[in-house]
Amino acid sequence: MKDDQPSNRSKWSPTSTFPGPLDSPPPLSIKVEAGFGARSRRGPRRSVNDDHYLIMSLGRHHEALMTSLPDNDLLKRFVEFGYGMFIADGLGSDGEAASRLAISTLVQLAINFGKWHVRVDEPIAAEMIDRAKRFYREVDSRLQQAGRDGEPGLQSTLTVVYSAGPELFFAHVGHSRAYIFRDDQLVQLTHDHTGEPERPGAASRADTTVRAPELHPIVTEALGGSGADVPRIDIERCGLMDNDLVLLCTNGLTDVVDDERIANTLRFHAAPDDQCRALVDLAANSGSDDDVTALVAHYRIHE
Repeated sequence: MKDDQPSNRSKWSPTSTFPGPLDSPPPLSIKVEAGFGARSRRGPRRSVNDDHYLIMSLGRHHEALMTSLPDNDLLKRFVEFGYGMFIADGLGSDGEAASRLAISTLVQLAINFGKWHVRVDEPIAAEMIDRAKRFYREVDSRLQQAGRDGEPGLQSTLTVVYSAGPELFFAHVGHSRAYIFRDDQLVQLTHDHTGEPERPGAASRADTTVRAPELHPIVTEALGGSGADVPRIDIERCGLMDNDLVLLCTNGLTDVVDDERIANTLRFHAAPDDQCRALVDLAANSGSDDDVTALVAHYRIHE
């Protein structure tokens, strides 16, 4: 995928193109149930936890307050939801403030300027991807402005997934990760924005001095960096299937635990909260000195 461009639908997506006529609406989001878990742990050598997270539901509802229509002509009450998961890992000396500001700014943008779509067809999907890109750029601008206002070095990763009915969108900057666990296989959805800078002095969005002391990963993209270029923003879309599990986690887990052990943990712990707790404990037992955060969502899709 090119920088800052939405990709085509993931290979993990079931075919789901929806016709335009009003007699063929997108699938109801109420046919999708989601259960969530979350766990975060401060690194043992750190004074504060630089990770922040949020899981939220966004809804639309209808309720007939007064009507002369008979009961079989109108639903008296109808509610359906979409679900968002946010994870941010702050970088540098003010990492906690940066990750907190990144998530709170994005949520404020969604509340004030977003359209809370819970059913998705192709035109709506394109609109959502474009809006997410603009929101990420605004978060980047807000972090930069906060740095100029006296909080130097406010930089953060930000990884978000949003589900609406059987559709999953994910937006990403940094080295946190989103995975999907399907048919007993764990697949990484996001691409790590890490590695050596392309050339000495290249305008990286992240402070390349920020690195884990034992593994030395270099974060090449982050929101709030001082470079002149906009950050690379990966935004993609895929389909959800029944019994899918989605994992969001910070690099405090993935720096010390490989995908095979993550998959095994997801296999042998049933509830989302138990899975998150087991993953955070696994990172601690594997020697992670970093903050560790894990979010898990289980999806059930009814016919």
